[in-house]
Amino acid sequence: MKKVAFYTLGCKLNFSETSSISRMFEERGYRKVEFTETPDIFIINTCSVTENADKKCKKIVHEARKISPNAYVTIIGCYAQLKPKEISEIPGVDAVLGAAEKFQLIDLLDGFVRTENPKVLASDIEAATSFNNAYSLNDRTRTFLKVQDGCDYSCTFCTIPLARGNSRSDTIENIVKSAEEIVASGVKEIVLTGVNTGDFGIRNGKREDRFMDLISTLDKVEGLNRIRISSIEPNLLTDEIIDFVAGSKKFVPHFHIPLQSGSDNVLKRMKRRYLTDLYTARVTKIKSVMPDCCIGVDVIVGFPGETEEDFIATYNYLNELNIAYLHVFTYSERANTPATEMDNAVPMKERNKRSKMLRSLSEKKRRYFYEQQLGKTESVLFEEDIEDGMMHGYTENYIRVAAKYDPVLINEIKPILLSSLQANGHVLAEEIMETVTH
Repeated sequence: MKKVAFYTLGCKLNFSETSSISRMFEERGYRKVEFTETPDIFIINTCSVTENADKKCKKIVHEARKISPNAYVTIIGCYAQLKPKEISEIPGVDAVLGAAEKFQLIDLLDGFVRTENPKVLASDIEAATSFNNAYSLNDRTRTFLKVQDGCDYSCTFCTIPLARGNSRSDTIENIVKSAEEIVASGVKEIVLTGVNTGDFGIRNGKREDRFMDLISTLDKVEGLNRIRISSIEPNLLTDEIIDFVAGSKKFVPHFHIPLQSGSDNVLKRMKRRYLTDLYTARVTKIKSVMPDCCIGVDVIVGFPGETEEDFIATYNYLNELNIAYLHVFTYSERANTPATEMDNAVPMKERNKRSKMLRSLSEKKRRYFYEQQLGKTESVLFEEDIEDGMMHGYTENYIRVAAKYDPVLINEIKPILLSSLQANGHVLAEEIMETVTH
């Protein structure tokens, strides 16, 4: 029985796909092991959102070779689709598979026998037309369920359409079936994930369903406690969706909405499909029907042509916006994207300075949001995440809570009193009750 180990870089979508591929191996008689357990096969699932992700791939290959010098090393994921030849030249790589091939890797690599020259199996992205069902399992308390893949947008900074192809989705019937399998395994929370999740419903190039159709159906799945929407574009987040989540007992009050810039000038250069007025309207609508809703924001700093005035506009806009936290990305040039041809590149030192400022703002926003929730009773799903005798979990509105370790609480949802804020930014739960109240 050959041993196989996995390493995943990047987004929740990658984690869901790695988990599904690992189950394929186990169904074919392979044994899944940890990275350090001298596996016979390494599968490294890559990201290519930033230059740093590319460097990480090289480092992981190097570590894999040290751990198991004779193992078969396979690279899949976005970086593999974008730069297959470059990856094949990394010392120690045995195979590189593109987006259209990664779910067939067990058959394509025929026993994982090392050869003198690496195998490169990466079709043009136009070949990636099928949707491959995927969800994570046995990795975390919550499960990432892939409902959509690819993107038809053409944002000037983004390589995802080049790495994953056009927008396409699973059927609602298949997603419900996966959700029922997940519930049967004992999982309490599902996170819906995709490249452009709100664009759900396209199959064979035609729109067959709406995202609203999907969530209203999933809301009826028996035994499922929580459903979280991982990320949704502001132009696709309709009042209908917001009102539905507000009235649902399964969908939690937490939205992650990409913004990318608080300057309309920069948003236009990015070719985003909205301006700040629309984004403000979405946040205002959410807070009007769910005052305690947690709203997270993606933002990119240092985009070409972002002046000091543009950045200050972004900072002030976010400072005044009723949100809970930021995911801050420092712009990095990606090959074959229009942004690399733009004038007025921002010096890296300035990009880093702006990133630091927004990360500091994020900490202030998160702390303020947490402080507003103190004294309230919220249900927490506790995870197998133990640190210094404390266990952790998340409320429905995504507050990270710490409580004294109790093995009985793992993967259980309990109502707790949010009592105080710790120095590390976590909320301390001093009172844990026996039953969940709605």
